[in-house]
Amino acid sequence: MLSAERFSLPGPEYLAQRHVLTYMEDAVSQLLENREDISQYGIARFFTEYFNSVRQGTHILFREFSFVQATPHNRTSYLRTFWRCFRTVGKNGDLLTAKDYHCLLQLLCPDFPMELTQKAARIVLMDDAMDCLMSFSDFLFAFQIQFYYSEFLESVAAIYQDLLDGKNPNTVIVPTSSSGQHRSRQASSECSPLDGVEASLFYQCLETLLDRSKYSCPPSALVKEVLSSVQRLTFYGFLMALAKHHGINRAVGALPDKGDLLLDPPMDQELEKLVAQVSGLSISTPASSSGEPANLPSRNSPRKPLHHRRKVDTESDISTEETDSSEN
Repeated sequence: MLSAERFSLPGPEYLAQRHVLTYMEDAVSQLLENREDISQYGIARFFTEYFNSVRQGTHILFREFSFVQATPHNRTSYLRTFWRCFRTVGKNGDLLTAKDYHCLLQLLCPDFPMELTQKAARIVLMDDAMDCLMSFSDFLFAFQIQFYYSEFLESVAAIYQDLLDGKNPNTVIVPTSSSGQHRSRQASSECSPLDGVEASLFYQCLETLLDRSKYSCPPSALVKEVLSSVQRLTFYGFLMALAKHHGINRAVGALPDKGDLLLDPPMDQELEKLVAQVSGLSISTPASSSGEPANLPSRNSPRKPLHHRRKVDTESDISTEETDSSEN
């Protein structure tokens, strides 16, 4: 069913909002790079398969970072793919360092920058050492916030620093008779980074950013909800609150709720089918009428273990020597 939004926006505005031109340019670029292979099955089929992969979210696999971060859809596709590929890390209860997680990220995007991984790790670890271990779920939700809202968070960091320095990014101070009142407020806002900033003032500054930013931002109502629950907070405390917020996770739309993070029935079914195909008859050993396992015909392995090959070679040499001696 066609979305009503398609008809409520002018054509160019709708195309820009959905980043259609970005995908058209990428498709044409790939078409030209691989025109010899594509000529075998036709241009129409190539475009069909390309846009099917975009719809399914597999188009970002093994692509360069500049493309992976190019659109919100690309970012959610990368997040979802990372979760589905490596959720077994969480199921097994493994704890990994930032470097370990970065290696996993690079398996899907070879030039993924370490800086983004480190920023996500700081949300989890706060002031702890960067080589500390993190659970899969803690890292993943922190990484989601840092990766999907990266431009927004850069602006938030600048606003937060201004507030720490006693500046209000949204106001211009004109000296008046009430300047003494301003100085007293400025002195109260200058505080230790450990104390953070006043949450209500922080939201006033962020509200303007949320209204004007051309990049992806969390919903304003949810940001207000986060900040209205505390009086003061630090920058990384704010980011951790965003990472843990169920509503913001649903707004991004890439990951399930934390309670369902380790569940993925469609992927489990695909894995079971794959295991069944690879294992063949070895999955279930039929029993004989006596209740004992039946003797199945053995299948030769294409590659024998090294120690087994050595044993076979030795026996072959001995039998050759015995044959030679009997002939003599």
